[in-house]
Amino acid sequence: MEDHPVRAVVLQSSCPHYQAGDAVVFEGALIAADKSAALCMVALNAIYPFLYAARRGGSVKPTPVQCPDCEECVRFCIERLD
Repeated sequence: MEDHPVRAVVLQSSCPHYQAGDAVVFEGALIAADKSAALCMVALNAIYPFLYAARRGGSVKPTPVQCPDCEECVRFCIERLD
C-alpha cells in the first residue's frame, strides 16, 4: 500500500497554540517531530481522516479543514509532499 508523506499547514488561527503558517509533518504513521509544530489532540481528531486519505494516495483537495473547538478556531490545509 502507498505511504506518502503529508503536511497539515495552519491557514488561520484564533487559538493561542497555533499561528498561520505552522505545520505538522507526518512520515508514515508518525509525526516528524523535528519538522513539526505542536499538535493538539482535538485538532488531530479533526484532520486525521484527511491525513490518512492523503497518506494512502487518496485525492487531496485544497479545502480547509477546521478544528471543532469553536471558540479557538483553527483551519488547516492538508498537503501531500511527494
